[in-house]
Amino acid sequence: MSLATEVELHSTHARFLRNHLPSVQACSVEDEVFDVVGNNKAKLTVNHVNQAVGLLWNLQKERPELLRTIGQTRNHPQFLTLCVLAENKISQMDDFMLVDILYAFLRLKVEPHDSLVQQLVTEAWLRIDRLPMSSLSKFSVCLSDQFLQYSPLMGHITSILDQRLSSIEDARVLTALMIRVSSLVSPRLRDALIDRVDHLLNTVDPSNYRIPRRMVQFLRNVKFVHRPLLEKCNEIFLRNIPRMDAESISIILGLYQSLQFNNCDFKLAAKEKLTELIDSCNDPLSFSKLFVALAPIAGSEVRERLENTALLLVDEFSAHQALVVAEALDEYQSRNLSLMNKIAAVIQKNLHVYKSVEVARITQALSVLQYQNPEFCTKIRSILIKFLLQSFYPYEVTMLTRVLTTLPCPRLDDSVVARVNEVVAQCNLGELNTISLAVAKWVRNDSSFRHNTHSKYVRLLQTLSRCGHERLQTFDQLDVVLEELKHVSGEWFEEMLLEEAMLTLQRMIDQVNWTNVPELAFFLTRINNLCPPLMDKIATVAIENIDKIHYSATYATLLPFSVLNYDPVQADELYDVCIRRLTPHIRSFDPHLLVLLGYTLAVADRFPEELIKEIFSIDFLGKLDCQLETLPDALNMRTRQRLMELNRAVCLECPEFQVPWFHERYCQQLQRKGNSFVSPMQQQIHKMLGEVLGGLNFVQVAVLTPYYYTVDFECKLDKHSQPLPYTEPSTLKISDGEKVLWSPASLESIRDELPPGAQRVAVDFLDSKSFCKNSHHMKGETLMRQRHLEILGYHVIQIPHFEWNSMELSTIDAWKEYLKRKILG
Repeated sequence: MSLATEVELHSTHARFLRNHLPSVQACSVEDEVFDVVGNNKAKLTVNHVNQAVGLLWNLQKERPELLRTIGQTRNHPQFLTLCVLAENKISQMDDFMLVDILYAFLRLKVEPHDSLVQQLVTEAWLRIDRLPMSSLSKFSVCLSDQFLQYSPLMGHITSILDQRLSSIEDARVLTALMIRVSSLVSPRLRDALIDRVDHLLNTVDPSNYRIPRRMVQFLRNVKFVHRPLLEKCNEIFLRNIPRMDAESISIILGLYQSLQFNNCDFKLAAKEKLTELIDSCNDPLSFSKLFVALAPIAGSEVRERLENTALLLVDEFSAHQALVVAEALDEYQSRNLSLMNKIAAVIQKNLHVYKSVEVARITQALSVLQYQNPEFCTKIRSILIKFLLQSFYPYEVTMLTRVLTTLPCPRLDDSVVARVNEVVAQCNLGELNTISLAVAKWVRNDSSFRHNTHSKYVRLLQTLSRCGHERLQTFDQLDVVLEELKHVSGEWFEEMLLEEAMLTLQRMIDQVNWTNVPELAFFLTRINNLCPPLMDKIATVAIENIDKIHYSATYATLLPFSVLNYDPVQADELYDVCIRRLTPHIRSFDPHLLVLLGYTLAVADRFPEELIKEIFSIDFLGKLDCQLETLPDALNMRTRQRLMELNRAVCLECPEFQVPWFHERYCQQLQRKGNSFVSPMQQQIHKMLGEVLGGLNFVQVAVLTPYYYTVDFECKLDKHSQPLPYTEPSTLKISDGEKVLWSPASLESIRDELPPGAQRVAVDFLDSKSFCKNSHHMKGETLMRQRHLEILGYHVIQIPHFEWNSMELSTIDAWKEYLKRKILG
């Protein structure tokens, strides 16, 4: 037979198959697809196999998650036939088809260790350098599904992405790739990817919010807050909220939370949309997603409604649904005991299916909610210890160690300490800090420690300290140091590593640039540590690069200068350029952040008129009220407090702005919440002041001033600097608990008229919180308080704790002489 004749016969056979095989694409249900496969298995070409597998996945994909029947499809006898056919025809597949079939089979839950998947992956690896970008993107998803995101193969894909980046025009293809390689990208490639997707975002259909969502997910994965890109994505989300379901909104809120990116407009719009969806989310899956997204930002009435529905559905919750609802209850600190008990019962029933991270999350949530059940605690404790003893991953051992300390703690098994000791050399600074906090709790709970100075805890703490010092000494990149220091705090860090950390930061001072200035500034503020060389560098870099620094980052940049009361040589220029940078964007700030920024500037005695008038406008205060309802309780209270303090500062220091004082009722409510306990030292000072001034009727305790400052002690001096008596003697109340309380006098009883030439004297005891940790340098808030008391007519006398507790004042006579000299001169 000639070659021409053979080719003709093959062509005729192919036409016969196309004309006589039932069309796979015409099938509308899985059984029809399997009938075609079963009846024609010997005749199916590679194209038929591709169509059949693709159609099986498309049929599942089009259904709601609850109605999918992937298990039944995978267990059908002809599904195995399809797998065998596909494996036998791998060599005939083109590049697109190869990756598409792999993707579909993985979506249909074929195990990664199955020979079909392994052969498909191997073949794709052989062709990887020639795969089109769309197929390469889909292949990276397949590898991620098989937990191969750290594999050499994914590293190869990352390299190809780096080489071909400028040629990628499809944002969908690029964002899918970015997410999958996010654990392997360098800072340089990260920045290049962000630039590219930022450009491609302009070409994306505005109704497609999944692509920008993947961009935000990439930023979350690489732990990088790129505000311009986040804001562009946020605008697309806002336009699409009416079309979003609860799951999509929940995912975006979760990503924002991980990035610590607050956007008031999105949160308020999300809250409104989620509230509309309550009636339509009546199955456990959709309701759990709605609950997780809405409950933490809802008002009390909506929360009660959600909790009542949750009580009806909780018995039907899956293990995962029970976990995420428990975490939501923890987030807003619910006190619904009935719901907590039911959730805990579902969790307890499913404890055997949770992974170590999930058991840790459960323990954390129930501990914060103060769930009390000894049997449950014992069971979950044994599971945590089992996971911990099996793990060699530092992050996992650290996580499990931390949550173990939240449980009622009998004496700890030596094997746990031994396992922790084995991994500490691999831990980063955050993990070392977490373990140190756990060891401190173990020491408090283990009575044997007091009788054994060479205990396992002492040795572990010594190891932690040594590893921390070695890690700091070997760092050579400032950005890496700042990332590891981000969540480090506490006594162990301050005592053991803070000095070394400051030396490390100063060693890398030449690496300070406009991208890391806000983070470095925030760290210095958080640790309350005055470091002139670093702060001078921050000021210089900020002034030179202010146009590159995002306007919202001016808050963090200025924070240490204001809070720590440090004026560099260029102080005026620094504040001026930051104020000029933020002023055009005042209305783009989140309301609570603008309040915090205004207060920070006020502490530094800066009151930009445009900023102050914006904050105290009716429209802004209305928007702030709406936002406060969505904020966590701690941030809500902090923002309210700062608004009051800013209102007071503006009224006292800038009366020309004509901002009214509208916090009278708020301050009265705070006052009614309770008096402060008096320390023994303050009682001692009170008694001595009475002796120095001529009697307790010459001194008032805990005096409330106009605008609601509380002065520790007040006295009056005539024009000859002689004490004047009060009409009512000063008193200290005794509480039921035998503790001494301040009993503040009312404004009416103490603001009596002064004789001509007389003056009020405010005597303030300044504890360590009034000073920077590493010096006697007074902080900004203490100086602002002094300014304000002087405006209110006081002569302010300050008693620093380090003077009062010094060796020079070690006798009663010396203390009295000190007070006499301070007050009477």
